[in-house]
Amino acid sequence: MSAGRFWGLRLGHSLELGHWALVIYPPPVPLSILIAPDKFKGTLTAPLAAKAIARGWKAARAEDSLTLLPISDGGDGFGALMAEAMGADSLAVETQDAAHVPTTAPCWRVRELGPAIIESANIIGLAMLAAEKRRPIDLDSRGLGMVLRDEQLGDCQKRIIGIGGSATNDGGFGMARELGWSFEDHQGKPILTWIDLVNLKKIHPPKSAFAGETIVAVDVQNPLLGPDGCTQVFGPQKGLREEDIPRAEAALGRLAAVWESQTGEDAAGLPGAGAAGGLGFGLHCFAGAKIRSGFEIFAEAAGLENLLREVDVVITGEGAMDRQTVMGKGVGELAKRARGNDCRCVGLAGQVEDRPALADYLDECRALTDLTTTAEAETDAARWLEKLAREVADGFCSPAR
Repeated sequence: MSAGRFWGLRLGHSLELGHWALVIYPPPVPLSILIAPDKFKGTLTAPLAAKAIARGWKAARAEDSLTLLPISDGGDGFGALMAEAMGADSLAVETQDAAHVPTTAPCWRVRELGPAIIESANIIGLAMLAAEKRRPIDLDSRGLGMVLRDEQLGDCQKRIIGIGGSATNDGGFGMARELGWSFEDHQGKPILTWIDLVNLKKIHPPKSAFAGETIVAVDVQNPLLGPDGCTQVFGPQKGLREEDIPRAEAALGRLAAVWESQTGEDAAGLPGAGAAGGLGFGLHCFAGAKIRSGFEIFAEAAGLENLLREVDVVITGEGAMDRQTVMGKGVGELAKRARGNDCRCVGLAGQVEDRPALADYLDECRALTDLTTTAEAETDAARWLEKLAREVADGFCSPAR
């Protein structure tokens, strides 16, 4: 018989006796738990985080039924998780990284004529580059264009592309050129590097349009330009130097202005246009893509709503949780859905800020840094996450406070 079935003794305050005493508590009622974290960026993938939480939870509450569903909102790891949810087969595509170094990228396809699943982080991802190569001025998205026109995916009628985690800030310029678009300056000469888009005069479409449906899964809702745009918000995180920011902003601003003058569409203002260094904008304009929330796409593929109707508690989390978590990120969206289904929801993170901003969506929010230092948490995140999950689960065994 499992230890979880035994009645237990705990030190508690007895109202009848008026002093602290050993109080007998009944065994915990088994619960149905959905463990659904995103990645702990830089330390744990979403699947590894889910397994660590499960180990800790099971150690404290052996009778609970656990369902593991690692989640993604379109960032790193999106492709593999979508492939698992959709039963897609893997394939390898020869391409180039953001610095034009040959590489082989994993992609997926649902049966022979089904949708293709592509993750830009596996092609032009920031994590693929050594620190000295992380200079967005010199990088572009050509490799993604090579994958889109690869013969293995040539007859796909639908493509789902997760674009988080890119190293680029080119607005999809390199990808567009690979698909046959050309860009001309005021002297009628071709523009070959994205930073020279400040001189853009005219955009020429390819001879044949990019066929099939393309869906872009974004993990942020930022526009292309301005203080909330890709250059000013995410550029420095990718290695864009302060002195390069004005010219980079001007290059993408000119690209958006010429596109609007030729088509009448203000695509720069679309929510998600600034995702992945403007790849949201580029794929929408040059590949006819629809921009959608990456978490919504994943939730549909994984049947999340059905799962939420069957569980009592949701355990989610990611590397850092703060006010932005509940402003469109996957973890925040999951917490909102859990609340809508009357599920208790607990958030576990490497570190937590703005706890009051999270309180409306999470019943409890805990951080690895509640138990240890930031350095130790980063060094052995799985062990500390397991320990934190066990501590939280043990609290569920206690009587209501």
